[in-house]
Order: sequence, then structure tokens, then C-alpha cells
Amino acid sequence: MASSTQARTRPEAVTREERKVLAGTLVGTSIEWYDFFIYAQAAGLVLAPLFLAPLAGSNPGLAQVLSFATIGISFLFRPLGAVVAGHLGDRLGRKKMLVLTLVMMGASTALIGVLPTYAAAGIIAPILLILLRILQGFSAGGEWGGAALLSVEHAPPGRRGYFGAFPQIGVPIGMILATATLWILTSAMSPEAFLEWGWRIPFLLSIVLIAIGYVIRRAVEESPVFEDLMRRRKESSAPLGQLFRKNWRQVALTAVVFIGNNAAGYLLIAFFATYAVAVLGMDRPTVLLATTLASFGWLAFTLWGGRVSDRLGRVRTFQIGYLILALWAVPMWFLIDTANILWYFVALFVMTIGLGLSYGPQAALYAELFPANVRYSGVSIGYALGAIMGGAFAPMIAEALLGATGMSWTIGAYIALAAVISLVGVSLIKEPKGVDLRA
Repeated sequence: MASSTQARTRPEAVTREERKVLAGTLVGTSIEWYDFFIYAQAAGLVLAPLFLAPLAGSNPGLAQVLSFATIGISFLFRPLGAVVAGHLGDRLGRKKMLVLTLVMMGASTALIGVLPTYAAAGIIAPILLILLRILQGFSAGGEWGGAALLSVEHAPPGRRGYFGAFPQIGVPIGMILATATLWILTSAMSPEAFLEWGWRIPFLLSIVLIAIGYVIRRAVEESPVFEDLMRRRKESSAPLGQLFRKNWRQVALTAVVFIGNNAAGYLLIAFFATYAVAVLGMDRPTVLLATTLASFGWLAFTLWGGRVSDRLGRVRTFQIGYLILALWAVPMWFLIDTANILWYFVALFVMTIGLGLSYGPQAALYAELFPANVRYSGVSIGYALGAIMGGAFAPMIAEALLGATGMSWTIGAYIALAAVISLVGVSLIKEPKGVDLRA
């Protein structure tokens, strides 16, 4: 397998097996994040009246805050998923854990689509919803690390940023799929029909998508770095124990680096459309379409960010991305508050430049920071902790800030602060581009 990344006639050639790896990581992460984002979108649009009906009737603002809080609950279980999947992934292989997390995520998403609402089952309805959301968080905690490592560890040393960007663009693709699905449904049926039964369709569609992703991921070979590690591994202590003894600083830095991007990303995923419709009174299908189109910018700039990091370095690319995000976070709200759909699109699209440049290089940066035998655990746990500190409760915090101040720009100030924290974190990292991943 090592020959696929070393022996080639042209430096830019991509082998057949590498194409399978890129397809497997891209399709799998796209489907998993479709599942995750369908929930985030639904939390902003329909879950409060469906699962928190009494509170939604008496205090709709608080009900919406709690609906957004259910997004964050799953993030609390990501570290547990990262620990379990990371430990098993470092022991049993990246591929096996990728297949398992894909199936777990799909099952929990499809089951949400058949849940009874509060009107039918009372308090048991939100309890079941939260339990399935926890399962989503557990599986998502192990998903990203495996996909990131499978792509980066198959990559030629000079193209790790580009290869690592493929699981990254699965996030905006999942966002596009989720938002486009909701746009089609809300355009094709009345608000009453969507609230009554139409909201279930996106969750149930996950069954088909998971079957496709399962077949593709099963065809991908194990990472050559992991196979080499298995060949030369001797009896040793548990990798997880070694991770926290020797690599705690890398775990902490990877968590801090992710805060700003994840917080801003989850506002794009779950908050902006809700704000535009509920607060500004804009047309829901039109807003969802504009959000979908803006997400193509996230896709393009994420892929570009991975490519750029192969030339400029991971740290410098992150720094540029976070500077853009910090500078744009407040001004964008003045465009959104015009309630003009064109300016709404421009505000979101410009933000995706910073999002992409601070997300595309992430897989390569994280992989290059950890030794091979604890790499899955390290990148998964760092990613999960950063997600808790960043996006877990970002929509809820945004809703609370808006309710407390009545000024949308304060949400921008919150995102700018998160971006600056991550900028400082990434600036503390010594550029790792080109390190030996087999070490």
C-alpha cells in the first residue's frame, strides 16, 4: 500500500486507490453531516412546537432557546464517542470505526423521523428525542477523526492539505443537502403540512443515504500508516493513556483552534435562517435557498484552504481565515438586518471565505501534530472538545444574546471573540507541514 503514495510517474497523479479513499471519506462525512445538520435545521424551524408544545405555547422564546440547546446536548457526548472510537481506531483500524459510526448515525437519524410528538406521547417524546440526539453525538465524535486520518495518511507528503480537505468539504456538502432538502419540502407543501408530517421526510431519507455510504466505505482499504504501525507494534500500554501523558498540549491546542470555526459554522447551519424568518419576517423557502447557495462558498473555500495550506503552511492559512472571520463577524449583521435576500446571501457568502480557510487545513494540521499510535484518539478528542467549546451551544448563546440585548451585532461580537481565541491558539503551534506520519 505504501507504493500508492510513493511510486508515481507524475507528482500530481492520484492513484485509483487514493480516489476510492477520497470518495469514501467525502461521501461518508457528507452523509453523516447531512444527518447532523438536518437536526440542527429542524431545531430552528419545527422542533420547539412539536416536542416542547406546552412551553412553546406559553413562552415561545424560551422554547426556542431550549430547542437550540438540544443541539448542544449531543456535543457533550462527542468526547465519549471520540475516546471509544479513537481507542478502537488506534487498535483495530480507521476503516472499521468509520463503517460503525456511519451506521450508528444513520440509525439514530432515521429513528428521529418516526418519533411521536408531545401531543401524542407527552413528556416521553422529548426524552426519546434527547436520547437519539445523544447517540448522534456519540457517533459523530468518532466519525471525523477516522475520515480525516484515512485521507491524510493515504496522501503524498506534499498534498496532505488537499487530501485532508475532502472529509472537510463533507461538512458544507452535508449542509447543502440538508438545507436544499428542507427548501424543496417547504416550497412544495404548506407550512401546516410540513409541521404535521413533512418534517419527518428528511430524517427518513437518511436510510437511503447511509446504505450508499456503507457500500462505498466498505470498499476502501485500511490506511497504509495504520497497517505499517500494526506490523511494527510491540506490546505496549494503552494508547489513550500515552496520549494524555505525552500529548496533552496537542490535544488542548487542537481544541482551542477549532472553537472559532465551529461556533461560526453552527450559526450558519442552525441560526441564520431561523433569525431571518422568525425575526426579520423573510420568506422561509427563499431564505433556505439563499443559505444553500451560500454554503457552496463554504465548500469551495474549504477545498481551496486545503490546497493553499500545502503551499503556505497550515498555521498561516488558519491565521488568514480567522482574521477574515473576526473582521467580518460584526459588519455582516448590518447586511442581514436589511432583510434583503441579496444582502443576506452576500453576508453569509463572505463569511464562508473565513470558514473555509480555517477549516480546509484542519485534517492535515491535526494529523501532523500526533504520533501514529495515538493519532486517531488525539485528533478525535481534540476535535470533540473544540466542538463543545465552539458550536455546541452557539445557536443557544446567539438566541440568548439577541433576547437580552435586542441587537444582532452582539452575536457578531461573540463570534469575533471566538475567532480571536482560535487565532491565538493556532499561532502557538509550530508549523508541522511535511512531518513523517509514520513516526
